Amino acid sequence: MTAFDAGLIPILTAGLPEWRKSQMAAAFPVFEALDEPTGVEEDWRYVEYDHQFSDLQAALEPGEALPDGPFLTSVGDTSGHVLIVDGHVVEASSDSLQLARLRDSEEREFGLVAPDHNKLTAAHAAFAADGLFITVPEGTFVEEPLVIEVQGSTPGVASFPHIAVDVGVNAEAQILVVYRSAEGERLLMVPNVDLNIAAGGRLRYLSVQGLDHQASNVIHQRMKLGRDASGRVGEVGLGGDFARLDLAVDLEGDGCSSEVGGLYFGEGSQTLDYRMVINHSGKNTSSDVFLKGAVEDDSQSVFTGLLRIEKDATRTSTFETNRNLVLSENAKANSVPNLEILCDDVVCGHGSSVGPLEEDHLYYMLSRGLSRVRAERLLIRGFFQEVVDRLPVAGLAEPVSAEVFRRFVHAQDEGRVA
Repeated sequence: MTAFDAGLIPILTAGLPEWRKSQMAAAFPVFEALDEPTGVEEDWRYVEYDHQFSDLQAALEPGEALPDGPFLTSVGDTSGHVLIVDGHVVEASSDSLQLARLRDSEEREFGLVAPDHNKLTAAHAAFAADGLFITVPEGTFVEEPLVIEVQGSTPGVASFPHIAVDVGVNAEAQILVVYRSAEGERLLMVPNVDLNIAAGGRLRYLSVQGLDHQASNVIHQRMKLGRDASGRVGEVGLGGDFARLDLAVDLEGDGCSSEVGGLYFGEGSQTLDYRMVINHSGKNTSSDVFLKGAVEDDSQSVFTGLLRIEKDATRTSTFETNRNLVLSENAKANSVPNLEILCDDVVCGHGSSVGPLEEDHLYYMLSRGLSRVRAERLLIRGFFQEVVDRLPVAGLAEPVSAEVFRRFVHAQDEGRVA
């Protein structure tokens, strides 16, 4: 392990293709020039960010892989398996998809997010020395999901997992990504995920963020859609001390569509942070954002979503919904949906809510003879079931629902929910 300074670049670039070496060298001055996020910036509003690169090290080799964890055993048949540890691709195999590591790839754009987006994206651009490029060939239909485990194993490191997916013309695939980290270890994970879907392509993508509560995760995820393409993105946010999903969707092709759905459940002192921009530039496009979450103890959630409709994006249909339950006195939920409409031939809407369990619903169930404990549990199940049923990869609904329910019941038994 070594520090994040100029001396790290020649170490990391050994064995990499020249095109990537040039990109890393160009990104390093950007990294040096940018300040660490403090929380006063608009893009970091509502949160406190306390990871400094001066306190972290780079893992030059992958640490030891973690034992088998939850969620993966429920998937069933898969189209392949990928293991990324501390930013290094340790295993990658598939019978249906084309997989290539960074060192074996031809010159390409390394990340759809600009290095100067923030200090962390600049760090990813400068220090990510491995990555996986997934190609779904034109006309290919892959029924089973490709499973990608992204692990943080070594304490005190910042790692930069890189995943890029190219779905060919009229191709279809699904991908499950599970993030995990070593128990009790403080570390930082900064993944970049690029999803490019060509004309007529279809992708179902689900990420399950299950880091240990001592670790932090800042994901920059981008999706671009061509003509008549469709992309369904799911998110399950359960782990991390600080966990952010910075997601942008560009609906560029006429007739394309996207769906973003998911859930999160915060406990302890967790901060679960969601920043989303859905940009419509093609004609006759549609999008739907549907996110539900709950916070208890001293945890907090943040959702800021922007639906932007460009001036020539006629016949756009777009909706954005964020619902939050605040289950303890010291928990907080921030929800800020926004619209930016530059075209008048559209159908759009947004809505958000923040509050406790509905007293009217509780009263109704109590009047039917249920105990308050039982009534609260049924309401929690009902609140999340709508979004659990919409997860884009099959087999995850039951274990995700069980984990959310377990957290609430445990807090309820200990008297930590109001």
